[in-house]
Amino acid sequence: MFSFKQLEALYWIAALGGFVPAARKLNTTQSAISKRIKELESTFGTELFDREHRQARLTEKGEELLSIAKRLLKERDAAVEQFSKAEIVERRLRIGVTELTAMTWLPKLVRLVRQHYPRVRIEPDVDLSVNLRDKLLADEVDAIIVPDAFVEDRFSAIPLAQVESTWMAKPGLLSDARGLRIHELAAYTILTQGDKSGTGIIYDRWFKSQGIEPANAISSNSLIALIGLTVSGLGVSYLPKDCLKSLIDRGALEVIETNPVLPLITYVALYRSERKSNFISSILMLAQECCNFSNLFQVEVSTAGDHGNGSTKGVDLF
Repeated sequence: MFSFKQLEALYWIAALGGFVPAARKLNTTQSAISKRIKELESTFGTELFDREHRQARLTEKGEELLSIAKRLLKERDAAVEQFSKAEIVERRLRIGVTELTAMTWLPKLVRLVRQHYPRVRIEPDVDLSVNLRDKLLADEVDAIIVPDAFVEDRFSAIPLAQVESTWMAKPGLLSDARGLRIHELAAYTILTQGDKSGTGIIYDRWFKSQGIEPANAISSNSLIALIGLTVSGLGVSYLPKDCLKSLIDRGALEVIETNPVLPLITYVALYRSERKSNFISSILMLAQECCNFSNLFQVEVSTAGDHGNGSTKGVDLF
């Protein structure tokens, strides 16, 4: 008789392309993975991998068993979740977010997850959108929260919220910050997010649709760096408007009114369609509940008489 461990070995070898990465994924040794596959082959009396190739390539029977393994593993995971109470769910939650989410509402999400699943170990991964997409494809994270910049059939997307960005500069850098045509900004140094940023990808496409190719541009994959460069007067940049209100109010940044205005950036939660689970669905529902890009470093603040139902405030660290 075969075991789930053997089926997991087969699944991850096929998914990751080899015995070594499957062993790393399952936190075991290559020899242990090889033993599980040999046991499966002995059980069914047939080879599951073509040994004539250096890469792990399934035989026809191996492909058939892989299809069965996917179904059985999915049913096992669903059964475990269905019959486990939230307070005793014990597992890792690997969720990827971009810098803007980390700077705004990630603390709220972590707090909610800990309230609903106190025994879940939360592992936030803050990275660029393209890197997070690649990690999701490699099953290194369970879900990611990124700008809606990718078209990928293997992903399912849940819309979360929209972010309004606007052009900003150090006050006085532009002689007139009102009613500029978008092409007039090309005369200045443009500070842009790089080609691994979801926002950068979306706006690069939009610039090209408007016939704009800045001759003098500085690209950075760090939102913090872009804010710092803009505040220092080194150029003009598109930045999230609401969460930087404190810098605008203090006169560190000036909003530049342009025609046309920048399009809104839609943020989505992405997960692998074939790896969907009730647990991940619940986590993404919590993300929908608390997603809010309007304030920096949001915290729950309790007020007298609210019986623990605190309001959300942002922390001004700039």
